[in-house]
Amino acid sequence: MVKIVAFVRKKDDLTQDAFRAYWQDHHANVVAALPGLRKYVQNPALDMGGRREWPYDGVAELWFDDVDAVRVAFDSEEAARVREDEPNFTKAIDWLLATEFPVMG
Repeated sequence: MVKIVAFVRKKDDLTQDAFRAYWQDHHANVVAALPGLRKYVQNPALDMGGRREWPYDGVAELWFDDVDAVRVAFDSEEAARVREDEPNFTKAIDWLLATEFPVMG
């Protein structure tokens, strides 16, 4: 299996709560429709009580069987809907395609 790891920055005019609500309650359903998607995990950044500002507001993981499945998914109409929805709550998304290398656990 391979996964897309997406590093998400919220729009400046959204609160953290509004960003998380949109991401979890709306955008998750848009992403879940991608063909070939095997697993989807959202990791919203935790507030450290002013001790640290994170460079991202969250990280998403999208799992697929292989690189070809990623290509099929992102050439689909469903992927076009994902891209159309992203500006509603994000100002930037950086991502990479990866495989896991378990070290512990």
